[in-house]
Amino acid sequence: MKRRTLLSALAAGTAAAATGAALPAEAAGKRRRPRAKNGPITVAYIEVNNYSMLNAGKYTLANGGAQVIDIALIFAANINYDGTKAYLHFNEQVHDVLDNVATQVRPLQRKGIKVLLSILGNHQGAGFANFPDQASADAFAQELADAVNQYGLDGIDFDDEYVEYGNNGTGQPNDFSFVYLVQALREKLPNKLITLYDIGPSSERLEYNGQSIANTFDYAWWPYYGSWGVPHGPTDKSRLGPAAVSYTATSASTAAALAQRTVDEGYGVYLTYNLTDADTSSYMTAFTQKLYGSATVYKP
Repeated sequence: MKRRTLLSALAAGTAAAATGAALPAEAAGKRRRPRAKNGPITVAYIEVNNYSMLNAGKYTLANGGAQVIDIALIFAANINYDGTKAYLHFNEQVHDVLDNVATQVRPLQRKGIKVLLSILGNHQGAGFANFPDQASADAFAQELADAVNQYGLDGIDFDDEYVEYGNNGTGQPNDFSFVYLVQALREKLPNKLITLYDIGPSSERLEYNGQSIANTFDYAWWPYYGSWGVPHGPTDKSRLGPAAVSYTATSASTAAALAQRTVDEGYGVYLTYNLTDADTSSYMTAFTQKLYGSATVYKP
């Protein structure tokens, strides 16, 4: 699918899901819709312990008015361990976002932004790479799917950090665990996004017994901010993000250079991290000029 077509589909699908119905023809005719972007998608992780998810919807392109952020990630829920099995855990801030999706998530979805729940290790030994059997992986996949469906989210992001495999008597990474987990989640969420933050033992275990989950992911991105590296994941370059920048730790000049390289080499994703409550439009302009040929406008 062409990138421009994909962005249009993302916007239309999210709006319909959020409102429950399309706008009447008369109302749609009176509203001037922003032009779809032509270029890579921009992804933003938001640390909800400190900042609002709504920040993802405050930035548009000066030329055409499209949203800068296409995918916003709630960072982060956790994979925890209860002494017997892994389970999905929400801290207080994640709970607050999910319990208030009407005001924290739906406004973003109405703007065409996909909102995903990122899942992160929590130092307890339970991770995506050490489920002891297929049934355990399937059970955790069901918890993830239930959360997406309950809160009306657009998918799940896997981030295999801070697990500390082996803690609390848990097992070390095995070759089948992540494959079973992702296969089960895709079966349960056939029309949602599944993304990979390319880090940890899971990212190196995408194939088992002749079955690969590399193309099961909608997108995968590089995890090291301020640098470039082609991530494991889909074989289609339009679904990969080799550039990664942090709003608070990567210089604007580096962000611009990585954006230009993304375009020059034909990749389809540009990853950003730690979008704060401050006006970040001047920083964004450094990379949106390269990605889309437009400055960024802040609309609080």
